[in-house]
Amino acid sequence: MKTGYLYIAIAVVMFSSFEVVLKFIAGELNSVQLTFARFVIGFLFLLPLALHTLRKRKKRLDTKTLAYFALLGFTGISLSMTILHLAVEYTSSSVTAVLFSCNPVFVTFLAFFLLHEPIKKRHVAALIFEIIGTLAIINPFHSNLNMLGVSLALLSTLLFSLYGVMGKRKCAEYGGVVVTCFSFLFGSLIVLLFIVLSHIPAVAAAITSAGLPNFANIPILAGYTMENLPYVLYVSAGVAGIGFCSYFLAMEYQPASVVSLVYFFKPALSPILAWWLHGEDIPGNMLLGILLIVVGSLCSIIPGILEAKRPTVSH
Repeated sequence: MKTGYLYIAIAVVMFSSFEVVLKFIAGELNSVQLTFARFVIGFLFLLPLALHTLRKRKKRLDTKTLAYFALLGFTGISLSMTILHLAVEYTSSSVTAVLFSCNPVFVTFLAFFLLHEPIKKRHVAALIFEIIGTLAIINPFHSNLNMLGVSLALLSTLLFSLYGVMGKRKCAEYGGVVVTCFSFLFGSLIVLLFIVLSHIPAVAAAITSAGLPNFANIPILAGYTMENLPYVLYVSAGVAGIGFCSYFLAMEYQPASVVSLVYFFKPALSPILAWWLHGEDIPGNMLLGILLIVVGSLCSIIPGILEAKRPTVSH
């Protein structure tokens, strides 16, 4: 139980620091190019651990399992992340990030239908607090939201939620490190294929004419410098490698609906990190949202800890 919450805490810190660290290298790298780099480096970082886990569990990856990992990578990385970057083209990155943090809402219901995890009263209470908190941060009544951007962000969130729930199915058998590592491999290969296709003149012209020049002629190695490399390594080995790995390791100890709460902590912790590292202001509506999100998360986590400590009565 405690181990599961430790992995959740690590994932929270890693995921919450992602956009804050990216701000140090904003505009220096193409977003799809960075996605490819993140998951390739994350795969290489996790590969030795994944191979060790397979040997320890005496497991081999057959064709059916590799196909499942390929589906995971396609759903949660190449498709979800690309749509998320597309959403940023139509609405602000802050709104997109907060909407993506609604991940637990989708996970709770997907886990109920696909994994038969129960939806408890504390889960519902947590979701209510956290949805209200998220709305307080977005402040939709005082901002002009682009509904196409919002729809794309929600679609990306749904796909990533499906990635998490599908990944949990294999965590018990192969371990979180293996699931993360090989979904990264296939996800990054599919992103690489998209990058290669973006260099075909007819494809590049069609993408540019659609008003999405950032998705045409996507570079692979251009833009990297000795100055931005440490930040790239952090969001790759750190956020992608350690963060995603901790996310799936936590699923070996906790229900998917509880582990997904890391995404509700994200809009609460990210503004605090941005204030600390970049001196960004935290307005009143954001403070209110942070408070509600923390209360909601505690509604789910604290009863779970108390239940685990409660001695079981044998008859």
